[in-house]
Amino acid sequence: MDALILSCGTGGGHDAAGSAVAEELTNHGHHAVMLNPYTLQSEQLAEKINHIYISAARKAPLMFGAVYRAGQLYRQMPFRSPVYFLNRLMTSVMKEYLAQNHFDIIITPHLFPAEIITAMKHKGLCPPKTIFIATDYTCIPFTEETECDAYVIPSAGLAESFTGRGLPAGKLYPLGIPVRRCFSQGESRSEARTRLGLDPDRKYILAAGGSMGGGEIKKAIYALADLTAGRADTELIIICGSNRQLYDELKALSLPKVTVIGFTTDMAGYMKAADLFVSKPGGLSSTEAAVCGVPLVHVAEIPGCETFNAQYFSSRGMSRLCSTSGSGLQAALELLDDPLARDEMLKSQKALVPENAAAQICALAEYMAMLQEDGNVSIPEIVRPATS
Repeated sequence: MDALILSCGTGGGHDAAGSAVAEELTNHGHHAVMLNPYTLQSEQLAEKINHIYISAARKAPLMFGAVYRAGQLYRQMPFRSPVYFLNRLMTSVMKEYLAQNHFDIIITPHLFPAEIITAMKHKGLCPPKTIFIATDYTCIPFTEETECDAYVIPSAGLAESFTGRGLPAGKLYPLGIPVRRCFSQGESRSEARTRLGLDPDRKYILAAGGSMGGGEIKKAIYALADLTAGRADTELIIICGSNRQLYDELKALSLPKVTVIGFTTDMAGYMKAADLFVSKPGGLSSTEAAVCGVPLVHVAEIPGCETFNAQYFSSRGMSRLCSTSGSGLQAALELLDDPLARDEMLKSQKALVPENAAAQICALAEYMAMLQEDGNVSIPEIVRPATS
């Protein structure tokens, strides 16, 4: 099977989900190509779109939230969004690319490519079957105006969020958010610490702001550094992601008992080594934490879909939601010192967050690709839609 994965770099979660699916497809002997569709027009366009999003998330999260709320209001209108019409401009280059490259299935963990495919259908073009993967624990604005053949959602409990916006229940597959295999592989805490050169007898709090180091995570980091400074047995590890400014600022401060790391390809290892993970509530990073099995504290959400992610996790006992103040983050230290509470949180994570989402999406893709060739193929039990 030849699969095309279309994603964008507007936040690391979309690309990470796409990479997880590509990894699984490759391990099953399939051929997977991952592509930012805007690079077909120009690399500069792709970089500009990514830069606008990342800058808003880092520097103006409140403005980002206002745009999200505007999207929520706009989706009530009886006509298509500007997002659709902007992405419709990409149909000609996508048509040419698909004509020159054969694919049996298209998988997109991002709204924008789903809009491109939808626009192609409206122009009478016939792209391959398309699977949309939701990477947040809500139906984000304008998902409902896309016309994909299947929608992978994080949980059956969220089906109403999608059907309530008009998406057909028969197209919803509650398979979870895909994460790479390294997050579910069984490396123990002691093994991870040995590999990373960490003290096996200390307590470690891992703090991160997603791939971009966005939101108000800096405020939370300073509060955590103050709180842990007086604890002889506790250290703080900070992952700055691609936010070089945050990295340089924190390194210059030389905070005691604080290790500052920039971008890392071993996030799974650091999560497994930690006693507690403090992060903004990105859909992908929260899922990675739950699959790893690390107690989770959510802070500094960027208003919008991250608000829904935090509510979903905290209301089900899979995380604690704290403010970024010192008093608010006392709850993190209380959780650090309460092994029973941490164990209960880990049980909730394990029960509610599937660790094999990527494998199930691979099975769904195989089924849909075969369905195009033979309409009598029976659907595998593992990928029954929400209505089955």
